[in-house]
Amino acid sequence: MQNSFTADIQAIINSLGDGIYVCDMQRRITYWSESAQRITGWSAEDVLGRSCFDDLLCHIDKDGHRLCGEEYCPLHRAMITGNGSKGPLLVYAKSKEGRRIPMFVSVNPMRDPEGRVVGGVEIFQDASAIIHELERARAIQQLAIQYDLPDDARLRFTTHYIPHGIIGGDYYALAKLGDDQYGMVLADVMGHGIAAALYTMHLSSLWNQHHHLLADPVAFTSTINNELARVVKTDESFATAACVLVDLKNGVARVAGAGGPPVLLTHDDGTRESIESSGLPLAVMEDAPYEEVSVEIRPGDRLLLFSDGVVEVESEEKGALGLDGLVDLLCRQGYPQKPLRMDVLEEALLKYSNTIRLEDDITLIEACLV
Repeated sequence: MQNSFTADIQAIINSLGDGIYVCDMQRRITYWSESAQRITGWSAEDVLGRSCFDDLLCHIDKDGHRLCGEEYCPLHRAMITGNGSKGPLLVYAKSKEGRRIPMFVSVNPMRDPEGRVVGGVEIFQDASAIIHELERARAIQQLAIQYDLPDDARLRFTTHYIPHGIIGGDYYALAKLGDDQYGMVLADVMGHGIAAALYTMHLSSLWNQHHHLLADPVAFTSTINNELARVVKTDESFATAACVLVDLKNGVARVAGAGGPPVLLTHDDGTRESIESSGLPLAVMEDAPYEEVSVEIRPGDRLLLFSDGVVEVESEEKGALGLDGLVDLLCRQGYPQKPLRMDVLEEALLKYSNTIRLEDDITLIEACLV
């Protein structure tokens, strides 16, 4: 009777459209379903007893980063954290023919009767159709946030943008406003996904119309807020933002905030200042009051703007990372004596959260005075 029941379970698994595989704690594959073979082309004989990174699936993320290292492998992280994925993860697997297949993946640890984690299970489905459309949307969105970084021997800009999915809800822009003035804005639209991405396109349009106003950060922020408040009709705030003018002639940075994280000013000697400007998130109400905070800047200083997703990374034990936690991670990188490395910071954020993946878009803009 038990053998018949097992056969029935096997028949059910093989009839599913989703692929399923199981691995042990060394990430060796111990089970491979028929649907897994149909989707990838790899047979059970090809994969059993081997690791998925052993020239088999060789998973990468949407940005082309290899996921086979211990920190980035979702299945490995599920086993070491004891937590499954909260939602489908997007990864790209290599088929037997060598092409990349976009997949929505769910991972969970497997436990023995005593509750010990003894392996992991991954369920995946071919996401080619929907990802094709999202990648077209990403190409359009990237056109809206691609700016030539200003060429000025006195000031060097670096930008880092990691959307949560194929498309994201962070928006950033920068522009030369005069011979000695540069403007920057970093906005974090509430939520992420298609709706947030569409809103970033509207922000791009508003930037193109009004960025010249950033010579007065309060005037710029107020104008963008009023424009958005007239068209955004939801019960939630629209976006947090930091709007910054770098005035090289007068040696000052002028900041107007709209509910977002502070701007971090790091001096050449490693001392830091947090530039905080209070103000409501954009589109909460028309004619919302905003204020400007001005600080002195000099050669060797670095201004760092970052979206909420950086400092709101959560750890069950420690809570939100916060500004102090971000500063600690930067110090461990040797910043500012060493340049900011986004791959190292992303890995540190993942370790802090102890989760499968980061839960929000991440954007940083650094302006370094030379």
